[in-house]
Amino acid sequence: MLPRLGITHAPYMLQFIIGTTKKHRFKSGWGGMALRSGATPLAIVVALCLIAATRTEAQLRVGFYSRVCPKAELIVKQEVEKAARANPGIAAGLLRLHFHVCFVRGCDGSVLIDSTWRSTAEKDAPPNKSLRGFEVIDRAKRRLEALCRGKVPCADILAFAARDSLHIGGFYQGPAGRRDGRVSRAADVIDLPPPAFNLSLLTPFFTKKGLSQDDMITLSGAHTDGFAHCPSFANRLYNYTKKASTDPSMDRNYAAQLRRRCPPRSNNVVPMDPPSPFTFDPSYYRNLLVNRGLFTSDQTLTSTWATAAKVRQLAGNPMLFQRKFAAAMVKMGKIGVLTGRKGEIRRHCRRIN
Repeated sequence: MLPRLGITHAPYMLQFIIGTTKKHRFKSGWGGMALRSGATPLAIVVALCLIAATRTEAQLRVGFYSRVCPKAELIVKQEVEKAARANPGIAAGLLRLHFHVCFVRGCDGSVLIDSTWRSTAEKDAPPNKSLRGFEVIDRAKRRLEALCRGKVPCADILAFAARDSLHIGGFYQGPAGRRDGRVSRAADVIDLPPPAFNLSLLTPFFTKKGLSQDDMITLSGAHTDGFAHCPSFANRLYNYTKKASTDPSMDRNYAAQLRRRCPPRSNNVVPMDPPSPFTFDPSYYRNLLVNRGLFTSDQTLTSTWATAAKVRQLAGNPMLFQRKFAAAMVKMGKIGVLTGRKGEIRRHCRRIN
């Protein structure tokens, strides 16, 4: 588990469309900018956006439940540990759940909602059909509702569970205060980065969420833990191109091992990090340096000099990996959050109130 860290970030992406005409111009004035004909200066637009973003940021804080439900984080941790003892693979499942919810509609717990006869929810979209860990969130929610009714949203329970799933000798302090979303649509899952994407296609999926390429490389280290179904990378093993049946960027011996484990049209599972599939360590990055990344989206991290240098740095420094992963998780956990009066606190994580 990760060392205890107090980490703050302010990842804001501000987008403006600003134009001026002869009728709407800025002119210099005492103390800054003066307006003519009701135009709004860029400085004020930026300031207003930063104020709004800062308010959301301020409402997420470490120790959010210390008064309203002091045992909230402990209860989630207990349920995660209980589930991991019964099934060590559930840890990777909880981490993946958190990633898949944050990248779609923001970290609002929408992936937990069940489909209805009216609409297909996120969890039933093809990329999410193999998600696991829902029952862990359900058990934690039942205990929290019995102890602190209506106080702890499912979105925060999932964020805590993802953090506590990391078996790396401590844990990082994650800010809380999220609210639950009321919308879950399978069509929105197109915002998830596909495993077959290369670096140039993959990077924009992260940057549009306010995450840097460095964050992307760090968060990809989550693939050090858990397993993957063969169809998710079979494109690298069979009929890759007309000239090569196997992806030439994959180590030949590793490709041969995978073909034995994954015959055509099979749905078997293989470890994403064969040396240590149940341990959260930088072994994932060492695999990439010898062309043993499982997905295209893994191996592509070594496709440029700059990204390969970052991979080498993380591969050789376990403590650096832990610190950077903690910081990136905190940053990702702030994507599109609902706070204050937005959203709701669901009574049951699988359905809206």
